[in-house]
Amino acid sequence: MITSLSRTGKARTNTRWFAKKFTRFLLYVLVLGGALVMIYPLLWLFSSSFKPEDLIFSSPGLVPTQWTLGNYAEGWNALDYPFTRFFLSSLTVCLGAVVGNIFSCSLAAYAFARLRFKYKPFWFVLMLGGILLPAHVLIVPQYILFKELGWIGTFLPLIAPKLFATDTFFIFLMIQFIRGIPTELDDAARIDGCSHFSFYWRIILPLALPALVTTAIFTFIWTWNDFFSQLIYLSDEATFTIPVALSQFVDSTGNSAYGQLFAMSVLSLLPIFGFFLIFQRLLIQGVNTTGLKG
Repeated sequence: MITSLSRTGKARTNTRWFAKKFTRFLLYVLVLGGALVMIYPLLWLFSSSFKPEDLIFSSPGLVPTQWTLGNYAEGWNALDYPFTRFFLSSLTVCLGAVVGNIFSCSLAAYAFARLRFKYKPFWFVLMLGGILLPAHVLIVPQYILFKELGWIGTFLPLIAPKLFATDTFFIFLMIQFIRGIPTELDDAARIDGCSHFSFYWRIILPLALPALVTTAIFTFIWTWNDFFSQLIYLSDEATFTIPVALSQFVDSTGNSAYGQLFAMSVLSLLPIFGFFLIFQRLLIQGVNTTGLKG
């Protein structure tokens, strides 16, 4: 009797173990299938960049029947300026936006998280309301303002607003992070004679590094991929960024040098992947944590 019960228990245990493993296997298959569906367009883009122009759509498979590097060589110099200039323009705008957001948003977040001032709840709610305001609503008044300042055709309309903490999302992100830093550090800093700015610069910024890196990565990616604002403000091809330059491969009749377009699109993705891979650990830490625990 005891032996029979023991065998039954083992059979049930083995059945549960097999069901658990099979469920996990199905889950992995579903995740892998979803990942392949998501990444397929990128793989097709990469593959098509090595195909001759006449085979891109006539042979849509992932493995090219004929290989060529001509799309990269021709695409790099297809416009009036080499793509080196467009890469430098995009890097200039992105670095300016990153530096502006890190400094201004962290400074505003420190004020909301640590300082006491009149009508603070009102200003906090007003700041959060900026998240609900579509950026496209501001394009017309901003364009008129920048035109009066003589900034149209330069990088200033894309960089200058970042110096005034205009990205509410990053302010809120840093507020939540800074609130998690122990307030005992504030008391210790006051005893040592630290001013508010000194405390912000020497203590808050180093401790908030994951949140700063998260802000930097998202700012870089969003600015690098931004087409609408850059198309509005950059009127001279000499100042075109990568997204605007890529649009020049399509003419008014809808014809396009697809091979060259795909080749330059692949190259335009490399800085984003590199930036993400370098700071991936800090990005995950910044997203998953809310600061130090007191």
